[in-house]
Amino acid sequence: MQQGGGSEIEVTWEDQQNINKFGRLNNRFHEIEDEIKNAKERNENFEDASNELILTDEEVIRFQIGEVFVHMPNEEVESRIEEMKEVTSKKLENLEEEKESVLAQMAELKKILYGKFNDSINLEED
Repeated sequence: MQQGGGSEIEVTWEDQQNINKFGRLNNRFHEIEDEIKNAKERNENFEDASNELILTDEEVIRFQIGEVFVHMPNEEVESRIEEMKEVTSKKLENLEEEKESVLAQMAELKKILYGKFNDSINLEED
């Protein structure tokens, strides 16, 4: 690998493993970002459904389970929506924790790789 001054920096097996690990972590980071976005959208949809449920005065509600709609009592639909919101919120919380962990690992690898390669390596996204 060429550095700005023309001197070569040897890329060891360990360096290559760190670069590969950084790439995998970066890919996982983007996957987590997408999953977080989807979980937030689902939570908003559950919140909207919950609000609509409050506004209705019907005792029996059509509720979709998989690809089928079933008639369920209003109270049961309300409790199911709350359960789904809790599950999604917990998943969102776990994703946020994983995201922080991935970012910390990436920061550590950046420090190691930039320490050795300086400007010869670019780990930033443009």
